[in-house]
Amino acid sequence: MVTALVTLTICALIATPAGVADAAGGTDTASPTATGYGGAVATVDAEATRVGLEVLRRGGNAVDAAVASAAVLGVTEPFSAGVGGGGFFVHYDARTGRVSTLDGRETAPATADERLFVNPATGQPYAFDEARISGLSAGTPGTLATWREALRRWGSRSLADTLRPAIGVARDGFVVDPTFRGQVADNAAAFAQFTSTRELYLPGGQPPAVGTVFRNPDLADTYATIARHGTDAFYTGPIARDIVRTVQRPPVATNPGTPWAYPIRPGALSLRDLASYRVRTPAPTHSRYRDLDVYGMPAPSSGGVAVGEALNILERSDLGDLDRAQALHRYLEASALAFADRNRYVGDGTPRRVQRELLSDGFAAERACRIDPTRAADKPVPPGVPDGRYGGCVAGTGGAFESYENHTTNLTVADRWGNVVEYTLTIEATGGNAMVVPGRGFLLNNELTDFNFVPSQGEAPDPNLPGPGKRPRSSMSPTIVLQDGRPFLAVGTPGGSTIITTVLQILIGRIDLGLSLSDAIAAPRATQRNTATVTAEPAFISSPEGQALAALGHRYTPTAEIGAATGIEFLGRGRWLAAAEPARRGGGAAAVVLPR
Repeated sequence: MVTALVTLTICALIATPAGVADAAGGTDTASPTATGYGGAVATVDAEATRVGLEVLRRGGNAVDAAVASAAVLGVTEPFSAGVGGGGFFVHYDARTGRVSTLDGRETAPATADERLFVNPATGQPYAFDEARISGLSAGTPGTLATWREALRRWGSRSLADTLRPAIGVARDGFVVDPTFRGQVADNAAAFAQFTSTRELYLPGGQPPAVGTVFRNPDLADTYATIARHGTDAFYTGPIARDIVRTVQRPPVATNPGTPWAYPIRPGALSLRDLASYRVRTPAPTHSRYRDLDVYGMPAPSSGGVAVGEALNILERSDLGDLDRAQALHRYLEASALAFADRNRYVGDGTPRRVQRELLSDGFAAERACRIDPTRAADKPVPPGVPDGRYGGCVAGTGGAFESYENHTTNLTVADRWGNVVEYTLTIEATGGNAMVVPGRGFLLNNELTDFNFVPSQGEAPDPNLPGPGKRPRSSMSPTIVLQDGRPFLAVGTPGGSTIITTVLQILIGRIDLGLSLSDAIAAPRATQRNTATVTAEPAFISSPEGQALAALGHRYTPTAEIGAATGIEFLGRGRWLAAAEPARRGGGAAAVVLPR
């Protein structure tokens, strides 16, 4: 590890616009790849990466930089993340060699029950957009409590210090890019339904133009209030009251222009729900893959279990000795098996013993025997039976369910001491529930639509139905991989239920298929979530491997892009590789403190 930090002036960095090489270290924070010393940052946004790098250069640690970057993402990526949402935070402590997690997932109101998304007038579940664009979909936000807890446990800076850069970005503004404008345009009809959202994101009735400067003074003031008064202002004070008022009495516009197809329903989130929110600190999931230790998030995230189970299944094959098409065939089949088990067994409250069984080698062997190298299995495949008695190819019963969760954001940070943070945060759909809290400048989440609206597992119990204070199942998969007790790599991505398969595909690309981390992130993607077809990017479908997989019976549904990953790899002798997407979602930004 690097044990001394070269003192650098940061004046030029502060004055340098995002995406321009800075005079202090020569790092272009718009680059998707960077290698060097002293710490590293990778996010989906150049401004967030710049701020994280500045924190590291000033002597802050990985947690300080992660929180500061996340706060900036709440400004520049407000349709994917922010204090109105939640997420999962995985931390490696270089001093103790321990991996820890923070569960900052949103919670349902105390009044919620299994029929939260069933229309009482018809007895039928609401359409997704009817449930999403409503107060019903908003859970108690956990993001701000996550920042507070992470800084309390491992940080070296105060919350006020880490919020300061984001306050400046919100007040001074940033340049609108095509991704930002496109996300507003895609949500224009929903945003127009609410006075506060329309005023902020549809000035003059139109999305902000590319190249203009977008400012959010209300969010700057909100951050400043939290910096002065702490998180109590958010969970028990004036911000809490504004959140509850927005959920219970949505700020519906009288002349939205485009009529909404559904009534906009109020929710039941209360001041008591906000005041009682607590971040959880569960032990991470753990699985061995080859000679590596893979750590991830336990329930209510299904990411750690599903990624770990799929890796355990794949470990029965030497993927590196197979041709690329056969390796990818087994990746797709293992993904389907893991999703069948995730859907059947994983939700908030899933016992740790069940999660351990899903990650056991005996269960993986029982599942792996269902993979036929010569053909794709008919989908959906049934779940297994993680009962501790393994042998043969045992299958249970239960249906398949496709998660609605789709747009999140992710960041990866390492510092000069060797601490690592992998953090995925979200407000669920792009634009959340479309309600900006009036006068506060942030969107609320629609995270509760990650619950199953009605039972989905046939006669078997469904682990992901709503309930009082319950946290909806997530696919977020922030993952840290250790080798001999030290960081090897960390990776995460947005993408809803494709998060699981994207992280898995990146891991096998880097570990088994001979790709660099940068190339594994950039490689064409496909995702099999126990559905009749494989959702895949065009470059994957048209590749020789894609055509060979089609010959094995895999059928495709094309999609423009899957995920927007970030990652960091430790190269030894204190050197880090930071990597982000070169093109997906407009491209990410990676940087190191001392480029080499």
